[in-house]
Amino acid sequence: MLVGASACGRGGSDKASGEDAKATGKPSASVSPSPTKPAGPPMLLETITPQTGNTVGVAMPISVVFTDPVAAKARATVEKRMKVSASQPVAGAWHWMGDRRADWRPKAYWPSGTKVKVDVDMKGVGNGNGRYGVRDYTHTFEIGDDVRADVSVTGHTMKVSRNGKVVRTLSINAGSAQYPTWNGTMAVIDKQEKLHMTSCSVGITCDKGNPDYYDLTLPWDVHLTQSGTYVHYSTGDPTPGSGSARGSHGCVHLSLSDAKWFYGQVKQGDPVTITGSPRAKAPADNGYAAFNLTWDQWLAGSASGDQTTATL
Repeated sequence: MLVGASACGRGGSDKASGEDAKATGKPSASVSPSPTKPAGPPMLLETITPQTGNTVGVAMPISVVFTDPVAAKARATVEKRMKVSASQPVAGAWHWMGDRRADWRPKAYWPSGTKVKVDVDMKGVGNGNGRYGVRDYTHTFEIGDDVRADVSVTGHTMKVSRNGKVVRTLSINAGSAQYPTWNGTMAVIDKQEKLHMTSCSVGITCDKGNPDYYDLTLPWDVHLTQSGTYVHYSTGDPTPGSGSARGSHGCVHLSLSDAKWFYGQVKQGDPVTITGSPRAKAPADNGYAAFNLTWDQWLAGSASGDQTTATL
């Protein structure tokens, strides 16, 4: 789970943090002896996402976060030691989001039903800054049903499809002119049945007398960006749609029944694509928005170029 602001708003793009490659996780191998290369402080992984055993959506990248910066000169070697295997061949590539996070995404969405394994073997690998890896990690996960949500800001609708067939079209309200919603495709980060949201947490206002101030616990929250974008129900906008045309602080509002239904349909990695907003596309590292970059842009951030997965 990415740790981000728990509110709708215009916060910036923080780095991803995920949650499952810390010492408390269950990597496939135990700590190894010191590497044969020059001794130095260890290079460790902070997180690998998705977690082992999870079923995720077709837009989910593999996201690896290191505890310390990886120098540009070391990234090609590091990428080659992060092997992606799949039950069917998939073209993809690594891309660096700064110097601590590397994501692997397929060129197009994952095919549903694909089983995926990532082996991150850092034993003896240097980060170019005097640190060397001391262990390896293995994560396995599966791609579930192809569930997508397409949001039209100007049309006040969200069209939800499963495996290519439209399931329902829902009424929505998106951000106001002052607080527009991000455009682009954002893979679901996580979801919570109830979430405490405040205007102060995303820098809108901490002044209780300000009309934009809010401090609410709201239900059926589907998390799209670290900067605070959610699809959810809002007590301040109970009947969203073109008739009400009431703008949010950047989130996508659904009615209570629709929000509960949508919450039950989506999972981590399902793509939510928003169009018609005056705002730019969400940056690729603002959550899991990898598909907001073209393939050429994605490859420009790779040290080893495109590749095809090994056979699982």
